[in-house]
Amino acid sequence: MLRAPHLYESLRAFCLAAFAVERGAQLPFAFEEHATRDGPSLYEYRPLVRGFVEEQSPTLRRLPDARHAIADLQREPAAAIFARAHSGIGDTGDEALFRSILLPMLTWTAERCGGFDWQDEAFEAAYRDLERTLFGTARTYVALAPVVGLSAGRDADLGAGITLRPIVSREISSLWPEARGLMPPDFGRDIDRLLVLELQRELDHDEAEPPDAAAELADAVSALRLATAGAIAAGPVVFERLDFRPLRVAPLLPIAATQPRGEPARLDGIRARLTADLREKLTLADDDRGLGEALDRWELSLFSEEPFRSAQLREALTCLFGADGGVWAAAIRAAVLLGEKTRERSDLLEALRGERLPHPARDAVRRALVETLLHGSRAELVVALDDTLLGLRPRPSSVLRVA
Repeated sequence: MLRAPHLYESLRAFCLAAFAVERGAQLPFAFEEHATRDGPSLYEYRPLVRGFVEEQSPTLRRLPDARHAIADLQREPAAAIFARAHSGIGDTGDEALFRSILLPMLTWTAERCGGFDWQDEAFEAAYRDLERTLFGTARTYVALAPVVGLSAGRDADLGAGITLRPIVSREISSLWPEARGLMPPDFGRDIDRLLVLELQRELDHDEAEPPDAAAELADAVSALRLATAGAIAAGPVVFERLDFRPLRVAPLLPIAATQPRGEPARLDGIRARLTADLREKLTLADDDRGLGEALDRWELSLFSEEPFRSAQLREALTCLFGADGGVWAAAIRAAVLLGEKTRERSDLLEALRGERLPHPARDAVRRALVETLLHGSRAELVVALDDTLLGLRPRPSSVLRVA
């Protein structure tokens, strides 16, 4: 049973008019390879309907039926989530409604038809899906970002609806045929290029703003880098869908989408829990300028050459533990925090005070950031370390037992 017969009629009229304009058009195709474990690869041609419709949007926008359909959509508050998600700035005007609902509706119908030869059942199915999205009591929002530089033996719950899991065959290409050109090189082939970060949320019926997936998944990448010391990246784009329909393709933040130098890592159960804790604690940097600066400089160092890499790391350590004592005081505090024995602390202090930091010293900055985040208060940790140096209390217990 139709929930909005007037919307059905206006959208159908728009799609029919668009099909009439584009009848006989030659659609571009994507040549998609499906690797098999034991046999030859399989190949598939997939029509790139979405890109073609986007190219024709100026012509389609001028159709009288487009104006009528937009007028009907303006009377439906439930359409706002699509419009706002498309515009990114809360716009629910005519252009946002056209691009976020009319063009996708036309695309869904044409994809089911395999082109622009009209089939009533294709439009009916597409419209039913749209009504379920617009008028359902809840909506399922999902954002996916490919991950490189990391392998895992099982799914990992990173908290806040974010999961690291193996990619399912064709789950991206079936909704985004153009995705082949947007994926990392050799994704889906190498052992460290088989995972995706998935953000999933249930949105209330009246919730008009989708999550900021690019920012949340970038935080997850930072947490993974801190927890594993691996050369990890995601993206370069985030594929967003709503109720199993494409919503948009958005860029991931550049620092998360760029793979650092180094070796891939493997995420075990211990590091997965550590990653979840770190991802949650990264919000501490919002209210602690020193911590935020230390995290930024450490992550920038992953992409720097010497001598800039060591300079970035020294600055990160100074922002973290320097207080009024500069890099010298920061190195002493870090050595006390991370060194288990006197000789280990002495060696670490010497390495941290060098002109170019060797690998153990570089990794010590990462470990110091992890310890600080998990401790919860950078200021209190600095006071505790100073008390330890004065013999007033034992060394703060380390919460990090993986490195």
